[in-house]
Amino acid sequence: MYDRKSDYALNKQDPDAIVCKSVTEVHIRLTRADFSNDKEFQQWKDWSDQDYYAAEKAGRAYHDLGLPLEDWAVPSVPSVEELLLGAANTTELDTARDTLALWIKNSLTEKQFRRLCLYYLEGRSEHEIARMEGVGQRRVSTSLTRGRKKLAKIFEESGGNRG
Repeated sequence: MYDRKSDYALNKQDPDAIVCKSVTEVHIRLTRADFSNDKEFQQWKDWSDQDYYAAEKAGRAYHDLGLPLEDWAVPSVPSVEELLLGAANTTELDTARDTLALWIKNSLTEKQFRRLCLYYLEGRSEHEIARMEGVGQRRVSTSLTRGRKKLAKIFEESGGNRG
């Protein structure tokens, strides 16, 4: 069965009344007493059942076979403005990234910079870095800690804002 609260279902459930919506979306019940005779009531009851059934069927077919609009809301091709602004933003982002990398490199020793890059950017463990450099894991750990503290201190002194 269809939705039990639909207009079609409400009308079908009550054989002694025609249930319809008013302009204000309020359900109205027209009973046999509202018509001049039973024949007229039955004629309108049959018509309303058929009409609601057709509307219900058309609505279900439309919703069951239709594609959701959300899939079509995003354009498949970016606009010219998006392409130009995207290129400008990418260039600005690359410049900012390069500036930050240079600032970090100049703030740290060569070993600290190399070890922090291996640890954070390449995802290597302290043990792997120590094995690669032929030193103890404790030295790598101390170097990473000092590098992080140095960057935190410089960042705080600059007010969290570089430039």
